[in-house]
Amino acid sequence: MTTARAFAPAKINLTLHVTGRRTGGFHLLDSLVVFADIGDRISVSPFDRLRLQVVGPMAAGVPDGRDNLVLQAACLAGVSTADIALEKHLPMASGIGGGSSDAAAVLRALVQSHDVTIPGNVLSLGADVPVCLAAKPARMSGIGEDILPVDNMPALPAVLVNPGVAISTPEVFGVLEVRDGSAMAGIPKFIDALDCVEWLRRQRNDLQPAAIKLAPVIADVLTSLEQTGAMFARMSGSGATCFGLYETEAKARAGAKTLNADRNGWWVQPTILGGV
Repeated sequence: MTTARAFAPAKINLTLHVTGRRTGGFHLLDSLVVFADIGDRISVSPFDRLRLQVVGPMAAGVPDGRDNLVLQAACLAGVSTADIALEKHLPMASGIGGGSSDAAAVLRALVQSHDVTIPGNVLSLGADVPVCLAAKPARMSGIGEDILPVDNMPALPAVLVNPGVAISTPEVFGVLEVRDGSAMAGIPKFIDALDCVEWLRRQRNDLQPAAIKLAPVIADVLTSLEQTGAMFARMSGSGATCFGLYETEAKARAGAKTLNADRNGWWVQPTILGGV
């Protein structure tokens, strides 16, 4: 056994169509998922018991006990002797898959550090964990179990913004009005980022209106992103993090600088969306 490290990138739902419900209440989704070049970091070392230490700028409030998906992932893999360090950079309950990406990253690290295999039932950890294991652009459908790689995603200069509001996914689904919407259109072979944006305009995030009811500041975030030159802005996942897509990296960085100056207290990060 040896020390291993893994990157847990932010997961961004460029689209999120709610297409129905299964028996038991699980919602059926259809989503184009990409990953950012920013995220959390995981380090795993051999130890005499299972321990999790949470550090980093977003560590406050993150559980370090059995409620944390990182420890649940280790237990699912049958590991009980590991010292896990989670360096937290992504805000909690923010719609960008932080906990799921952390769980997926620790599983990848445990493959190296403890010579385990990835469990077959990772969906039990959460709907986003299967797509986060690969951390590559994908069409995710069903309740998260159907993953179809998307190989033609262009790099998308972007800014991620969270207004400091944590939203519970069950709460968002609780006020969702339409639960049987249409699926996404077929994903074409995008020529470039502009082509991708034009396609995205014709798709939806069905959770966005519901989340805005719970946290009206999300609408302010979307407007602010557009005012800084974003070609397109939308909420990711169940919120409250939103993304804006820009023509160039320089315009994204300039937009982030403006948002940081104008909106003290918002979490603002320029990034590139695509594969990691």
